[in-house]
Amino acid sequence: MTEIAIRCRELRKVYPPDVLAVDGLDLEVQAGECFGLLGPNGAGKTTTIEILEGLLEPTSGLVEVLGSTWLKEPTRLRQEIGISLQETRLPEKLSVLEVVRLFRSFYQDGFDPQEAIDLVDLGEKAAAWVGKLSGGQRQRLQVACAVVGKPRLLFLDEPTTGLDPQSRRKLWEIIRLLRNEGRTVLLTTHYMDEAERLCDRVAIVHRGRVIACDSPPNLIAGVGGEHLVEFTTTNGTLDDPECSRLPGVLATHRDGDSISLVVSAPHETVPALLGSLDRHELRLRSLSTHRTTVEDVFVRLTGHHLDEDSKDDDG
Repeated sequence: MTEIAIRCRELRKVYPPDVLAVDGLDLEVQAGECFGLLGPNGAGKTTTIEILEGLLEPTSGLVEVLGSTWLKEPTRLRQEIGISLQETRLPEKLSVLEVVRLFRSFYQDGFDPQEAIDLVDLGEKAAAWVGKLSGGQRQRLQVACAVVGKPRLLFLDEPTTGLDPQSRRKLWEIIRLLRNEGRTVLLTTHYMDEAERLCDRVAIVHRGRVIACDSPPNLIAGVGGEHLVEFTTTNGTLDDPECSRLPGVLATHRDGDSISLVVSAPHETVPALLGSLDRHELRLRSLSTHRTTVEDVFVRLTGHHLDEDSKDDDG
């Protein structure tokens, strides 16, 4: 049987007086996989990951990490996990090497500090003060601190938020390397491309619950088509039956005045759509086509985009 690194059953977290951040969340993460928690700010991702890390106590529900619980074996679990929080304040007048040495001292076993620094490609910055590092270099330093104890399970909470594209790609390389070494990685993100490129499986979290969980290709396949055609018009709209009769259309969805068509062959659908609009004397305001992504899955399941603000307090 495949070893389970994380198991949650009916996990709930309520902040006083009555803010429900996690609402009966179920989750299983297999050992050795890179698993993504995907959702907008306020979905409950950060609360969930902080409970799994032992930083918060759940209000109710079952939580098992590496075959045990935080009540039974807190010392062992702290030795076998690594954590990179959304924001970690490191001493700005310590060098990179000094900071990693400090974190290494918390573990009975682990990498040589210089080895961990080299792993995240900061070797040339080993003697530099933390306060002199760029944003991307600081994020890589946080990952070095998280992995220096050779963790079996690594938690990365939105590790690339706010980074430039080059820094993001560098962190992606590091995450792939850690996963290829057999370490289990739990990653929270609200970036579509990040989830699709890095994760073996993704759980979509919405309002404190997992509403879908599968590999990115399987989630996308569940939408029913490989392409989306989205359009708006300025003087009226096509009705759903008319859209459904267009060649290659598998499903239609409306979001305000925007119509999305799930299609199998956009090269057939688009010319037919333009002809239909012309016959109905409708003027096209916008038209776009793209391959279906996990973002489209999220929109289909929730009716919202990932970058829409949430009223909830939790990330």
